[in-house]
Amino acid sequence: MTGVLWWSTGDLLNRQVEVAIITDAKGLSATWTNYGMPGLEQAIEDRLVGNIDDDSLYLLVDGNFRYITGNLPSWPAGFNQTGIFYDLSIARAGVPSTALIERFDLPGGYHLLIGRDIQTLTRVRNTIASSLVWGLLLVAVLGTVGGVLVRIVLARMLANVSVTARAIAAGDLSRRVKLSKRGDEFDELAATINDMLDRISRLMDGVLQVSNAIAHDLRTPITRARARLEDANREDASAESLRNAIDRATSDLDGAVAVFQALLRIAEIESGARRSAFATIDLVPVLTDLAELYEAVAEESGKKFKLSLPAPAGRPISTRSALTTYGDRDMIQQALANLLDNALKYSPTGASVELRAARDGTDVRIDVVDHGPGMSDADMKRATERFFRAEAARNSPGSGLGLALVQAVAVLHGRDLVLSHGNPGLIATLRLPRAAPVVTEDAKAHA
Repeated sequence: MTGVLWWSTGDLLNRQVEVAIITDAKGLSATWTNYGMPGLEQAIEDRLVGNIDDDSLYLLVDGNFRYITGNLPSWPAGFNQTGIFYDLSIARAGVPSTALIERFDLPGGYHLLIGRDIQTLTRVRNTIASSLVWGLLLVAVLGTVGGVLVRIVLARMLANVSVTARAIAAGDLSRRVKLSKRGDEFDELAATINDMLDRISRLMDGVLQVSNAIAHDLRTPITRARARLEDANREDASAESLRNAIDRATSDLDGAVAVFQALLRIAEIESGARRSAFATIDLVPVLTDLAELYEAVAEESGKKFKLSLPAPAGRPISTRSALTTYGDRDMIQQALANLLDNALKYSPTGASVELRAARDGTDVRIDVVDHGPGMSDADMKRATERFFRAEAARNSPGSGLGLALVQAVAVLHGRDLVLSHGNPGLIATLRLPRAAPVVTEDAKAHA
């Protein structure tokens, strides 16, 4: 690129000199035509006198190349053709210089040389060349220094990350990448890595808690089933007693199997394996079917059940309207069933449980409202953790996986489960999208 710039600049300067010589030649040709030899001689002398830059060169000779006028002493050897620009080494005031000369042949056997001293242009070209060379050297030095500095900074940053990664690989999950507090891209990268490590740490803690919870929750029914079978085996029991012991042990083992099935179900939902079954569905039939089922369950336990659906504009409130969502019907039904089970389980006799739905912007909001003991703020934050059970629910049957499954269903549909105080009781809000997400061309290309 530098060579091209230097060559282009030199070529432009040369062309300017050539154009000046050709223009000068045209003027002198017109003088020759109008005034003949005396007029040409006078024109050359006038131009030499008026040449402020002292860079014009002329030589007019006769047919035998004898000097007539001009500031060149004699006809240079080898200047035999017209229409060609010659380079001529000259000395002006004892100083070596270079000139660009063109030959012109005149009628009557006369010959004329017109040129320009290009020593100044040569200096300009050399100055440009020197500037470009020094510029390249400066760029090279700055590039080298910048590269070294960037390498040092990157090495420090990567060393920081490497130290943290080695510590984590060794089992120290508390280590984090240090921030420089400059707020630059490296700090942004470090913060992103730390966020990732925090999430990994939380997931590891969750796995540990789940493992402990599984071990604790499954040990009790399995141990109880084993003890009953051993007692029945040791005792001289009747056939009926043996059958009762086997039935109770089977019931305990069924509970353990149910825990595993719930965990597998949550894992399946979280993996997104069921997203292929998503479709636009009307929630009104789903909510109506659930209401009919749980209304009977509530009545048997001495409780009340209420269903509230939105009515279309301009129609009676009793008229049921379409309430669409985009998702998996079976999963939504199971999630709502879990919420209704909990609401009825913890509501006292005579209390009411309400299932209500409404449009909320681009979402469908489904609330399950009970009037039970509710939850503390601390319990609400952990309610969706697997196997977590609030203090008020520790003596009631269950595995603590119901709300975890509902949360997994909500996340799979791109929304969430929100728990809030009912004063008294609890309000469990499940949000669902009213329509399928818009897929852009970029998303399709990366799918």
